[in-house]
Amino acid sequence: MNNRAETLIPKIGVITDIRIDTPDVKTFRVLTPDGKKVFDHKPGQCAMLSIPGVGEAMFSITSSPTNLEYMEFSIKKCGCVTEWLHQAEVGQAVTIRGPYGRPFPVDDEFAGKDLLFIAGGIGLAPLRSVINYCRYYPKRYGKIDIVYGSRSMSDLVDYKEIVDEWVNDENVNVHLTIDREQEGWTGHVGFVPNYVKELAFDTNKTAVLCGPPIMIKFTLEGLSALGFDKTQIYTTMELRMKCGIGKCGRCNIGSKYVCKDGPVFRMDELDELPDEY
Repeated sequence: MNNRAETLIPKIGVITDIRIDTPDVKTFRVLTPDGKKVFDHKPGQCAMLSIPGVGEAMFSITSSPTNLEYMEFSIKKCGCVTEWLHQAEVGQAVTIRGPYGRPFPVDDEFAGKDLLFIAGGIGLAPLRSVINYCRYYPKRYGKIDIVYGSRSMSDLVDYKEIVDEWVNDENVNVHLTIDREQEGWTGHVGFVPNYVKELAFDTNKTAVLCGPPIMIKFTLEGLSALGFDKTQIYTTMELRMKCGIGKCGRCNIGSKYVCKDGPVFRMDELDELPDEY
């Protein structure tokens, strides 16, 4: 059986752990019924989770490929399938198929480069996989900067991992911000695009963005003002993906299918797509 056919066949998964990240984001750990990792993937790829009788949806795999024990999905409650998942308990069976999509070019384009990750809100979830991959192989990459912001302190996804692990890495600098002042918060206050401009990064970096469209729009403008070229900037977008293999046409934009040609795109590639996306 070829790899493409293999990704079409749903595999049985079991939710073995549920972590509450924010008031509307939970992270689900999924294994096979016999306690193994469901399948291998690369940073930035997605998988289809399905609950029979409820529906299915595409989600970023947020755990790193270097984690050989299990897969994780950080999911924001925002629709029928996600609402159901947020009500699920440990032991719940799901079906899972994948992996789908073009991953981040961690082994070629990113190799040897200083990396700048910029995320807003749930946008950190798709980047967590590639961040932890790069952290696992520190000698393959240069300095890593992470700029991450959300509405409030309680809306910061993976906050415990960030403060317990990421900030303690010698090769990593973490810059956190929240939109408005809040009691108990002693860090930076302000929107992510403005913070990026304040930090005034050197342009000898490869930047990776993920977050709300308005955040990406203004962050791109800020990076351009600093002198970054669009060929230095990557983003990921799994919105609108349905089948995962370019058959249903739901994610077709111009000459591209997000599920096959993405979800990872370099910013100059997106300039070639119609404005509808």
